[in-house]
Amino acid sequence: MKVNRIVANIEAEDLEKAKAFYGDLLGLEELMNHGWIITYGSEEKMSVQINVASEGGSNMPTPDLSIEVDDLEEALWVMKEAGVAIEYGPVDEPWGVRRFFVRDPFGKMLNILSHASE
Repeated sequence: MKVNRIVANIEAEDLEKAKAFYGDLLGLEELMNHGWIITYGSEEKMSVQINVASEGGSNMPTPDLSIEVDDLEEALWVMKEAGVAIEYGPVDEPWGVRRFFVRDPFGKMLNILSHASE
């Protein structure tokens, strides 16, 4: 058996808030919409990963989702411009990532990160 995909599911009453946050702020595409469930993502190939953690690192709570971006400073700017509270960071972590934490409209803690350039 081979795992082909892992999908995070977030329960939400107001799906328009998901479009505003995941679609508009993070730039994900609407890949599927059945009215009661909308999938946001990218057609780019991504690696399949799942994290299991006792904490979020640096004594932070474990985030619900980790989202790697190609330009962390742009992502930070977009969140600040939209009035999204930055809960942690931005910070360069000793394990080689730069990151910040925000909450999505449903209260989920997001770890937005990029790997340090080599």
